[in-house]
Amino acid sequence: MPVPKGATLDPASTRAAILDAATRLLYTRGLDGIGVTELCTTIGVSKETLYRHFGSKDGLVLAVLQARSDRLVRWLDEAAAAAGEDAFDRLAAVFDTLGRWHAEPRFRGCAILNAATQHHDGAERALAARHLDRRLDLLTGIATRAGATDPEALGRQLLTLLVGATVLADHHAAPDAAEVAKHAALTLLRAAR
Repeated sequence: MPVPKGATLDPASTRAAILDAATRLLYTRGLDGIGVTELCTTIGVSKETLYRHFGSKDGLVLAVLQARSDRLVRWLDEAAAAAGEDAFDRLAAVFDTLGRWHAEPRFRGCAILNAATQHHDGAERALAARHLDRRLDLLTGIATRAGATDPEALGRQLLTLLVGATVLADHHAAPDAAEVAKHAALTLLRAAR
């Protein structure tokens, strides 16, 4: 990101631009698929700029993953809220949103879970646990709204369907995985009352 001579730098804009460019690149290539030199060259920043804003490539990776987690959780929360007050409509909206994500041409699975798989014992794993907990909160809330007798257990079952659908859509060429999971989730929700 060359800066014209005499221009002032906005650290927040620079950080956001690096995050945006790195997000696309790391999602496509994987965390270990690109070194710092190539990463900096490809996104157009110096190593010094990268280190100033993120401390290291690992710091950048964690920031990218946290931003993706925030975006995905917000996307699912907003879809559920937009569906109205009915728990069944909310749950269907979550899985419909998931299906639209799976259908994106550049879909490569869940970046957060992919990272945790690549770095099983690192900070990525802790971030993945928080990411799943946030998704679990949404699903447990829907189960509670539906009057489930054990909303925590149902929330975990629904999370299993949600994560499983994403894995199948990524690794098994199952374009209807979210739709199949949605029908199973709605069946579970009906039976849990």
